[in-house]
Amino acid sequence: MQALLIFIKNPIKGTVKTRLAKSVGDDKALAIYQQLLAHTRTISTALSDEVDKLLFYSQYVAEDEWMPSTYHKKVQIKGDLGAKMTAAFGWAFTEGYEKVCIIGSDCADLTTAHLEAAFAALENHDFVIGPALDGGYYLIGMRQFQPQVFTNKQWSTESVFSDTQKDIEELAASVYLLEPLSDIDYVEDWERRR
Repeated sequence: MQALLIFIKNPIKGTVKTRLAKSVGDDKALAIYQQLLAHTRTISTALSDEVDKLLFYSQYVAEDEWMPSTYHKKVQIKGDLGAKMTAAFGWAFTEGYEKVCIIGSDCADLTTAHLEAAFAALENHDFVIGPALDGGYYLIGMRQFQPQVFTNKQWSTESVFSDTQKDIEELAASVYLLEPLSDIDYVEDWERRR
């Protein structure tokens, strides 16, 4: 059993893409985030039906364009990003999933092929990571629940990817790296997307 966990923020003006909003304003930031959500929905919907898609909202489950026939909807727990991912991965493995990957909704360059490659990599590797150009990652996946990769991190900083790699080395685990891609955090990121 395979699961793709998707973390999204409820698209509420003034609460999404706040770093981007400092340059373009709340209305434009919300419009860009809506486009990123639509992109994430398109690439994840195209993923094989053999992968269950689990959508985790930041605040509440919404009746929206994410169809319940495709997406199982849940709400993220309270806490920092590490606690939220730990809870989501822990739940997925408790449910019997054997390959679990997570993405957000900030990567305009992410494709269905990247998602397919991530799950394929977990055939022969303990972890898969998609590094982000800003020092974080846009995807992480694993075959066994290893919550230590989500602890003691300075989230939204350039050290997240390297610190996570160190954790994996300490576990003596194997890791497959996808190609680096850019997250959309600032107006420059949005303007230079492919």
